[in-house]
Amino acid sequence: MPASKPDATVLLQAAMKYLEEELLPTLSGYHRFQTRVTINVLNTARRELELRGAQAAAETARLKALLGHDGPLAELNAELCARIRAGAIAADHAALRDHVRRSLADALAINNPKWLAR
Repeated sequence: MPASKPDATVLLQAAMKYLEEELLPTLSGYHRFQTRVTINVLNTARRELELRGAQAAAETARLKALLGHDGPLAELNAELCARIRAGAIAADHAALRDHVRRSLADALAINNPKWLAR
């Protein structure tokens, strides 16, 4: 399917700009709060669209190195979980700890990037 023009991130930014700069100043109370929540949701969706592809590729590469073979991301994650539960990979394994740190940083970059600045 051909890509939309403008792309989804540009559309989300336009919607957020309207909500934040034009609508939000006219609201108070409950509707102001709900609009702020909506802006945060749209920002999260925008960051996911911008970041998730590269993050998934990096996660797949880390899992491939940890497990010794390639495969779909969901299957690699399920296998890693099974190996950890079975004790086949120790919790203090350096590559595992690095993978978990990077995966957490990737999730925070989408869900709450302010936590990464700490």
